Formats: sequence, C-alpha cells, structure tokens
Amino acid sequence: MVRKGLLLVGIAMLPLVLSGGAFAQGRGGAPAGPPTPRANAPADLTGYWVAIISEDWRWRMITPAKGDFPSIPMTLEAQKVAEAWDPAKDEAAGEACRAYGAPGLMRGPTRLHITWQDDTTLKLESDYGMQTRLFKFGNAAPASNAARTWQGVTTAQWIIAGGGRGRGAQRSGSLKSVTTQLRPGYLRKNGVPYSANAVYTEYWDVNTEENGDKYLVVTNVVNDPTYLQVPWMTAIHFKKEADGSKFDPTPCDARF
Repeated sequence: MVRKGLLLVGIAMLPLVLSGGAFAQGRGGAPAGPPTPRANAPADLTGYWVAIISEDWRWRMITPAKGDFPSIPMTLEAQKVAEAWDPAKDEAAGEACRAYGAPGLMRGPTRLHITWQDDTTLKLESDYGMQTRLFKFGNAAPASNAARTWQGVTTAQWIIAGGGRGRGAQRSGSLKSVTTQLRPGYLRKNGVPYSANAVYTEYWDVNTEENGDKYLVVTNVVNDPTYLQVPWMTAIHFKKEADGSKFDPTPCDARF
C-alpha cells in the first residue's frame, strides 16, 4: 500500500515537473524554436562583391562572335540554336535579358549586392542587367510555365563544415543553392542556350585572406538534358568591396 501511494503521488506531480521544464525552455512557457537560417549562418555572404574575371575573358567581358562557343559541352540541337542567334530578334521579342538569367548572369562582368530580405530569404541583386534573385531556405512554391522568370526559383540550405559547441565556438560552412523553373535563356551571350529543363546548382564559399580581404567563390553546375551533353561545371570568383559606391545598375543589352 505504501508503494502504491508513492506511485500515485509521483504521477500526480508529473504534469507540474513537465510544465516547469517547458517553461524553462522559453519565455512565457513556449519552447524555444530552432534558430532561423539567418541566425544559423556559418558564413556571411552579405555585402557588395565584384566579379574577378581572370579567365575566359573573351567570353565574359564582351559579347563573343557568333559561333565562338568552345568549352561548353553542347548538343547538336544547342549548336543549331546558337548558330541562329540574332540579337535584333531578341530585342524585338522583348527578350534582351536572355543572357541575364541566373546561369548566364553569374559569369558576366557584374557586381552583386547580397542582403537578407528576412530571416529565411537571402536576396541577390546585380548591377549588370538589374536582376534580383531570392534564395529561399526550405521549400519554395512551384511556378507554372507562365510564371517562369530569368532568375527562376532558388532553394537554399547551409552546409555546416565544422565547429565546436559552447560560447565563442567557431563554425564554418558554405551555402548550397539549387535554381529551377528558369525561363529559357543563354549560357553565353552569343546565343548558347539553356532550356526550361535546366537545373542550376551553386556552392558559395567565403574565404578571408591574412590582410582581411574577402573572396567569394561560387562553384556551379548546369544540368540541362536538352542542350548539354554532360553537366557543365565552372568556378566564379568575387572580391568583397567596402561599400556600394561602384555599384552601377545598367539594363539588359542583347548586343554588348
């Protein structure tokens, strides 16, 4: 009988213990939620960045001549499309921004401005072509073909590389982003195409030199079964600038 009485007392007190623990987790009795993607960021991508174009200069700084498209694993269909490139037709069709979609824009002579739009969304703005892309952490809403844009729909996630626990612990990592639902455009400004089936994957890493200079390395892969024989991988480099004084928004141009 004594044991049974102790058991009943213990059960009666259990709700009080649990409610006390829940109260300790969060103010007002609400349990503390997980950190937001902004608070959990292992790297700071925000600020102004300028493209470092030290390779592929003739394809990235100026509009190449028609037919100048080596190094891209194009299908025969893609070659036909590229050989028929006519910037005047793009302009007449209201598609002067075909080379400013996400896969083409990032290789252009651009400056980027990256900010947090909110705790779960990074915003990238380019002065080259005046484009804006949103990086949504979590599931992004699908878009219909009619709603497709040059920047598509981008989902993002942090990849944590390491870090200890406790106050002052150092963490490191990178950002992975995947862009789909793109409006068909150009990988290279002289008409090398990517299709609506393209998937654009990027890995964003920030590196700091001993003198304090910061560099952003964006390793990217374009998968497009329509116009590429195999995935096309490149690495793009940016250097962080002190401010936006050199950020110079200019509209899309199909020719230059």
